[in-house]
Amino acid sequence: MADQANPNIKDKDIVTEMRTSFMDYAMSIIVSRALPDVRDGLKPVHRRILYAMSELGMSPDKPYKKSARIVGEVIGKYHPHGDSAVYETMVGMAQDFTYRYMLVDGHGNFGSIDGDMAAAMRYTEARMSKISMELLRDINKETVNFRPNYDGEETEPEVLPSRYPNLLVNGSYGIAVGMATSIPPHNMTEVIDGLLYLIDHPDATTSDLMQYIKGPDFPTAGLILGRSGIRSAYQTGRGSVVMRARTEIEESGGKARIIVTELPYKVNKAKLVEKIAELVRDKYIDGITDLRDESDRNGMRVVIELRRDVNPNIVLNHLFKHTPMQSTFGIIMLALVNNEPKILTLKDMLHYYLEHQKEVIRRRTEYDLKKAEARAHILEGLRIALDHLDEIIALIRASHTTEDARDGLMARFGLTYEQAQAILDMRLQRLTGLEREKIEAEYQEILVKIAEYKAILSDERLLLGIISSELTEIKERFGDERRTEITIGEENIQDEDLIPQEDVVVTITHSGYVKRLPLTTYRAQRRGGRGVIGMETKDQDFVEHLFVTNSHQTLLFFTNKGKAYRLKAYEIPELSRTARGTPIINLIQIEQGETINAVIPVDTFESGQFLFFATRRGIVKKTPLADFSNIRKVGLIAILLREDDDLIGVKLTDGNGQIIMGTRNGMSIRFAEEEVRPMGRSSTGVKGITLSDEDVVIDMDVVKEHNDVLIVTSKGYGKRTPVDDYRLQTRGGKGIKTLNITAKNGPVVGLKVVQEEQDLMIITASGTVIRMALAGVNSMGRNTQGVKLINIRDDDEVATVAVAHKSEDSAEEGGDADHDEPSE
Repeated sequence: MADQANPNIKDKDIVTEMRTSFMDYAMSIIVSRALPDVRDGLKPVHRRILYAMSELGMSPDKPYKKSARIVGEVIGKYHPHGDSAVYETMVGMAQDFTYRYMLVDGHGNFGSIDGDMAAAMRYTEARMSKISMELLRDINKETVNFRPNYDGEETEPEVLPSRYPNLLVNGSYGIAVGMATSIPPHNMTEVIDGLLYLIDHPDATTSDLMQYIKGPDFPTAGLILGRSGIRSAYQTGRGSVVMRARTEIEESGGKARIIVTELPYKVNKAKLVEKIAELVRDKYIDGITDLRDESDRNGMRVVIELRRDVNPNIVLNHLFKHTPMQSTFGIIMLALVNNEPKILTLKDMLHYYLEHQKEVIRRRTEYDLKKAEARAHILEGLRIALDHLDEIIALIRASHTTEDARDGLMARFGLTYEQAQAILDMRLQRLTGLEREKIEAEYQEILVKIAEYKAILSDERLLLGIISSELTEIKERFGDERRTEITIGEENIQDEDLIPQEDVVVTITHSGYVKRLPLTTYRAQRRGGRGVIGMETKDQDFVEHLFVTNSHQTLLFFTNKGKAYRLKAYEIPELSRTARGTPIINLIQIEQGETINAVIPVDTFESGQFLFFATRRGIVKKTPLADFSNIRKVGLIAILLREDDDLIGVKLTDGNGQIIMGTRNGMSIRFAEEEVRPMGRSSTGVKGITLSDEDVVIDMDVVKEHNDVLIVTSKGYGKRTPVDDYRLQTRGGKGIKTLNITAKNGPVVGLKVVQEEQDLMIITASGTVIRMALAGVNSMGRNTQGVKLINIRDDDEVATVAVAHKSEDSAEEGGDADHDEPSE
C-alpha cells in the first residue's frame, strides 16, 4: 500500500525487486565489464584505454606519456571506475608474459613474472604498440558505431574495427555473474592462416581448421601435453589443456641438475621456487640439495641441484605432480555475440570475426565511396568553371556580394551550392594549363575509384579478397614462430614410464632402514666365501629382510602387527652398496612398535590370487589378493592377531598349492593350501602347526614339485633336501623333523623352497652379504645338520636369507672358504 503522506513512495514485493535488480546488475557485469566482444576480443576497459590513447595521439612514433595521464583520460571520459583497476589493466597489456602480442608499449617498471608489482602510475610511461594501431585502423571512417559516454559529453566506440582476430590471438579471461570466460592466446600466423582457409572453404570443419590452428600459443612458451583437450575446446567451446614447464637435465661431476627454462602460462616463478623449497623442507620430494634462480635479462633459468644417488627423472616427475610446473588451463570460449553471452566453437569465433570484418570493410567502402562521389561532384563543377572561365570571371566581378556571385553561378550554369562555393574558393593558380590537367586527371582517377567501390559493395568475393589481402599483410608484419610446443601422448605420464625395468635387491634393517640396489651389485661366490659388505649398519642394527624384485612392481609390506602398506619398488631410494638406507617411516606411515616382517612384490591385483599368512604361533590364513588393491597411506588390517602373536610370513599363491612351514627347533609341516578356506582381512585364521614348548615358526613357503627345501641356520650352516622327502600331512599336526639342531649349527633361521639354478643370498646381523649358486649347496636328507655355507664370527650370526635369479658369473667368481678375502 502506498504511503498516503508521500505519493513518491511505492510498495513493491521484495522478491520481485531483488530478482529484477540482480538481473539488471548481472547483465551490466556481463555486457559492460567482464566478457569480451567476439568481434574485437576486448572488454570495455581495454577498449577504452586504447581509444583514449588514440585520441591523445599516443601512436608508436610519438614520445611516451605518463601512465597517470592515460588513466586520468580514461576514467575522466569513458570508464567511471577506480584508477587502480584501469592502471592494472593497462599494465597487463604491456607485459610480455601476459599478452602474446602486447597492446601497450610500456616504459619503466611494469612488473615481472615473479609477481613483482608495477611501479606507481606516476613513474611509468606508455604509448600504443604498433599492433594495437591495427585494432583502431579506419575507426574514423564510420566503420563502427559510436555511443555516448557515461555523462553524455563524449562518444566512444561500441567495438573497434580490429583488423586482426584479437580474441583468439591474445585470448581473454573474466568472471561474470554465473559465468566465466577463459580463452587462451594463439599464434598470429596460425590464426590468420586458419581464417584465410575458412574464407576459401566456408564449409571447413574443426579438423580442417586445426591443420592451421594447432592450439594455444602462450607468451611464456612451455609445453602442451596432448591434443585431446584442444580438440574438445575447439569443437564444443569447453576443454582443458595440460601445460608443462620446459626442462633439461644436465650432468656435471657425476651429479645431475634440472634446469627450468620455460614455465606454464600465468605461473609465478618466485612462488614456484618457494613451493619447491617447501616440498623439500617437508620431505614430500627427496633428493634436492640446492635450488636457485639464475634468471636474467637473457632468459629464464631455475637450477635444481640433485643428490648423486637419485634418478633425476623421478624427481622431475614429482615436481610435475606436486608443483605448478605442470598446470591445467581450463578453456571456456565464452564471448558476447550481439551483446549476448555465448559459448563458441573455434569455427564460430572465426565466423563472427569474418562477419565483423565484412561489416567494417563494407562501411569503410561506403564511407570512401561517399567521399569520392562528393569529390567527383566538386571536380565536375570545377571542370564547368574552366570551360566557361571568362564568363564566370565576369559574373563574379559584376556581383555585389559573395551570395550574389554564388546564386548567379548556380542559376547560370546549373551548379549546386557546393560546386558554386568550390568555384568561389578556387585560387587563381588553378587557372593555369597545368592545373587544369591535374583537375582532369584527378576526376578520371576518382571515377575509377567510384567504380571500384561500387564493385566491392556489389560483389562479396571482392570484399573477401580485400579481407584476405589485409590479413596477409598483418601476418607478414606481425606473425612469428610458435612458442609453445604441443607434444603427443604424455598427458598421464607415470613414474614407471621414466624408470627402466630391472631386477633390484631391497634390504630392510631391524631398525627400519630400507634401500634399493641393482641386483648386479652382488656378484656370486663359491660356498664358504666371506661375502661382501652390503650395508653400513649402526650399532646393534642388522639387516632383517633381503629380497629380489622388479623396479616396476608394487610392494606390499606386512608388519608384525598384522597391518599392510604399499609402495612402488622404484619409490625406495637407490643408494650405494655400503649406505645405511632411508628410514622406512619416511616412506610408509607405520606406527610406533611396528616392524616389517614380510614384503610381497605384486604385478597386478587380479582375481584368483591369494595371500597366505603365517604367524609365529603357527596360525595360518588365506585372503584374496584383490582385498589389498586399495591400501591407504595409513595402511589397513591384514590379519587379526592374538596378544602374544606376530605375523612372520606372507606368500602369494593361487589357492590350490601346498604350504611348508618350518620352526626354530627344526620341525616342519607340509599341507594342502585347500585345507585353509578363504577369509576376510579382519579374520584371525586357523592352526597351521602344533608347536612344542618354546618353539616358534620362523619361516614358510609355497611347495613346488621337483624343487628342494633349503634350510639355513644361525651359525651359517645349511643344506638342500628334496621336497618329496617331506610327506603331505594334515594341517594342524606337529610335523616332522627337517634338521638336526646342535650347538655347532644353531637354530633354524630360514626355510626356502628353491631350485638348483637359483642363487642364494645370505646376510648377517653385522651387514655382510654373500651370494652363491645353490648348486654349490649339498643335497642331504632331513635328519642331517648341513654343511658350512658362510664363515661367521663368534659375535655374528645369520639374520636372513633370500633367493635370487642365477648369476651369469656364478661359476667363475669366488674362492676358498678359509682364505677368500671380502670382494666387491
